[in-house]
Amino acid sequence: MRKYFRQAGYFAAILILLPYVVTILLNGRSSLAQDNGTSPYVTVKSDEKNRKISLDEYGIGILAKEIEGDAEEEALKAQAVLIRTSIYKSIQDEGTNTVLTKEYWTRQQMESNWGADHYGEYYEKMKAAWDETRGQVLMYDGKLILTPYHRLSNGKTRSGNEVFGSEEYPYLQSRECPEDVEAKEEMTVSMIQGSDMEVTGTDSAGYVTAVRCGSETVNGEEFRRTYHLASSCFTLQDYDGQTRVTAKGIGHGLGMSQYTAEKMAEEGKTCEEILQYFFTDVSLEEVTDIVIEKNEKGE
Repeated sequence: MRKYFRQAGYFAAILILLPYVVTILLNGRSSLAQDNGTSPYVTVKSDEKNRKISLDEYGIGILAKEIEGDAEEEALKAQAVLIRTSIYKSIQDEGTNTVLTKEYWTRQQMESNWGADHYGEYYEKMKAAWDETRGQVLMYDGKLILTPYHRLSNGKTRSGNEVFGSEEYPYLQSRECPEDVEAKEEMTVSMIQGSDMEVTGTDSAGYVTAVRCGSETVNGEEFRRTYHLASSCFTLQDYDGQTRVTAKGIGHGLGMSQYTAEKMAEEGKTCEEILQYFFTDVSLEEVTDIVIEKNEKGE
């Protein structure tokens, strides 16, 4: 009888420990996922220092920084899935010891940016969106995908194949976002010193791909970052010895428009419906199904 109970105890222990060790025993692989609901730790760069924090703290911190605190619940959940997918893709591509560099807000920064009146409410919304999508990522053809997003498009999003000049992004197709053009932040006007500038290339969605600056040509994203423009969709006009810049939208225009995502959520669309609108033929998968290979250095 004692032997029976001892064997039963061994069997129970195996069942409990199996989720933690199975991926480690197979070909030196490791998995970031944990099956008991606890959050694994990741290494992030913060204030020029590397520190280990929980994946939950990091993910919620990025979510808080990247989307409005009063966003609709399903839009928040869609954003959470994009952030989680991006984190896992970085680790899968670079190894489990990679240092993640995406900026995030600490709890103190959330309170500072949202104010004491909204901090508690907004934090709970962010945490709920993260928790309710726990383990969910986007995949295409069995692989984690690139998950770009932006605040507001110019009325349509961009094609990934066109932006990157590659056929590797069939899931990033241009999508109509007609309500974006009605947003109050849709158009901004700014001035740049100098006047010898000209847009020399745009893509099919109207975003700038090339700008001539004097005798040099730079790409549209580089120009946007250099002059801190709101969007990659802009026009240039000589104006009294300067250049007048009229920009439409906010951000690079690739992937999910947060503004349209929020409008879709208001209309009753789910997180999954929002994601499948912006990312073609993708599937929402559980992260426990993903095993992250160690890189060649054995990290």
